[in-house]
Amino acid sequence: MFPSTSAPAFLLPFTAPASRRAMAAAATGPTDPQTQQPTKAVRVMVKGHVQGVFFRDWTVETARSLGLAGWVRNRRDGSVEALLSGDPAKVDEMVSSHLPEGPRMAIVKSVYPVPADPVDPAEGFHRKPTV
Repeated sequence: MFPSTSAPAFLLPFTAPASRRAMAAAATGPTDPQTQQPTKAVRVMVKGHVQGVFFRDWTVETARSLGLAGWVRNRRDGSVEALLSGDPAKVDEMVSSHLPEGPRMAIVKSVYPVPADPVDPAEGFHRKPTV
């Protein structure tokens, strides 16, 4: 129908590898400008016996060991809330492997992650006051 040299750009086939890379980057979130790696962030609510058992300090240590940025704090309802930001695999590891276990004395009943905006990795990971 159209000669190949004069076909409109929207009728020409797209290049699959470039579009797959773009879709993969969009699925994991923005890219960290310092490392050029995709960044993922989630806000997590952890419920159970998670206060008074070293949960916040344990979370800070574990998140820092994974190279994550963000924060953790107690909530007045007895839960612990955290923002985890960084390498998508490390965020997933924290949410699916570490938080459900918690420190030795914790009894974690549930972990609820919700997508969030990433934080600057230079901020590191720290404790925030109770809300």
